[in-house]
Amino acid sequence: MDNKKLFVGNLPWTVTSDSLREMFAEFGEIVEAMLITDRETGRSKGFGFVTFTTEEAAQAAISAKNNSDLEGRPMVVNVAKPKE
Repeated sequence: MDNKKLFVGNLPWTVTSDSLREMFAEFGEIVEAMLITDRETGRSKGFGFVTFTTEEAAQAAISAKNNSDLEGRPMVVNVAKPKE
């Protein structure tokens, strides 16, 4: 299991892939920051994924950001589960 890839949920519609990357950059080097969008409308689905180069950076991000407030919404940040 890849403990470097994080699921980030309950995001406001205003968040972009770039702002997602900026939000987590303080914790370490980011390989990828991807916001999931609706194919037809292009609108955010309210969640995304951030992949770090190290597990330590990912754990630091979880500790600091899980349940933290973003525009009045408690963010959900945890290790991404592989697709079933």
